[in-house]
Amino acid sequence: MRIPRLLLSAAASGSGKTLITCGLMNLFQRRGLRVASFKCGPDYIDPMFHRTVIGTKSQNLDAFFTGEDTLRALFAKSSTDCDLAVIEGVMGYYDGVGGVTTRASAYDVARITRTPAVLLVDARGASVSLAAQIQGFAAFQRESHIGGVILNRLSPMMYSRMKKLIEEKTGIPVLGYVPVLKDCTLESRHLGLLLPEEVADLKGKLDTLSDVLEDTLDVEGLLKLAGDAPKFSVEANSAWNWMNERKTENTEICRKLRIGIARDAAFCFIYKENMELLERLGAELIPFSPMTDPKLPPDLDGLLLYGGYPELHARELSENVSMREQIKKCMEEGLPVIAECGGFLYLNEVLTDMEGISWPMVGALPGASENKGKLGRFGYITLEGVTAFGRFAGDVPAHEFHYYDAANCGEAYTARKPESTRSWKCMHSTETLLAGFPHLYYYGNRKVAENFLMACQAYHISQGGL
Repeated sequence: MRIPRLLLSAAASGSGKTLITCGLMNLFQRRGLRVASFKCGPDYIDPMFHRTVIGTKSQNLDAFFTGEDTLRALFAKSSTDCDLAVIEGVMGYYDGVGGVTTRASAYDVARITRTPAVLLVDARGASVSLAAQIQGFAAFQRESHIGGVILNRLSPMMYSRMKKLIEEKTGIPVLGYVPVLKDCTLESRHLGLLLPEEVADLKGKLDTLSDVLEDTLDVEGLLKLAGDAPKFSVEANSAWNWMNERKTENTEICRKLRIGIARDAAFCFIYKENMELLERLGAELIPFSPMTDPKLPPDLDGLLLYGGYPELHARELSENVSMREQIKKCMEEGLPVIAECGGFLYLNEVLTDMEGISWPMVGALPGASENKGKLGRFGYITLEGVTAFGRFAGDVPAHEFHYYDAANCGEAYTARKPESTRSWKCMHSTETLLAGFPHLYYYGNRKVAENFLMACQAYHISQGGL
């Protein structure tokens, strides 16, 4: 299939990738193009900007979570009905697993998908050195996939000279520049950028940025680079075939299962691909708010409590006593539950908020949690020899990123850091519960999702369902 595509990356984090990616996609959409957007790595918040602000469907592409065939299939499936696919990189272009490899880097995704990369180069305080930096990035790998550069935070008066110098010295096209825009920034907090709905006049900021980019970027050159990307083939890909089978339900799942999924300001870190896979396997996902709904949706067969910011909404969560009590009662009666990071904290007895105030939570798990003021564990892990919901699943790739710690993190599995000797015990695992700090990506090991739904089916039958 022919998929015009670009990957936007940079030399390091904090280079303006998300803002410029969103501004470009907004510009492309204003030109009438149907845009599919993607984010390299395990990040939750950047895809929210792609999806919420610009209205494009967005998902993650992570070469640690999945094999190459699955990554290509996910990319192709979400790009087939679009005119252009835009991928936002992660960290620096070559920064990958363990801090010492290129695995799961933006470069790795460009390599796997054969996507032309555009390097955003921070031009502040430099001139000729920019050419050396660009040449170094292009030469670092025999096939770097870098097809162009954009000079960020550059004075308009310098552009023509810098473009001529860089192209003469490196042979890489300079596809425009972005001037310093003091009123067009995205603020951050402890887990990353503020959420899109928290940024004042975000749509206005992006429209202003897109107006600027229309004048300062070689938009036609970017579109030509995307259009020149090689054809994309997944015809013999087993993951692609599985995703496109007419039969969507797992053969062992005999009915649609009603799964409640927490979705509000406190629980918003959700991989779109996880939801789609659960639906393929036979789930009907029912959203609810632990903050504002007085009770769970009726007739649930399972419950999903993913991550987010419960620490910022601890009071509302605690004061919704009827919801807390019902969740605890349902869990005691055997309702299967997956709870990740923030969802895990919600199941504890006590959560201490960012101001140091302690609030009662669900109490389904003993212990309390509090902010440690620094990242506790950060990055990729592999959960070894996982048995989930009473069924063996094998090794499961996962990710952790949290400033909070809990008195009772669980000891069901061994988590091992890649490219390291570090390991530790983590997570609670029973016939009806999987809970802890690690975030899971179900395409990394579909058995976790399948085992969860099998437990949900058993619960449905135990409650008199057919």
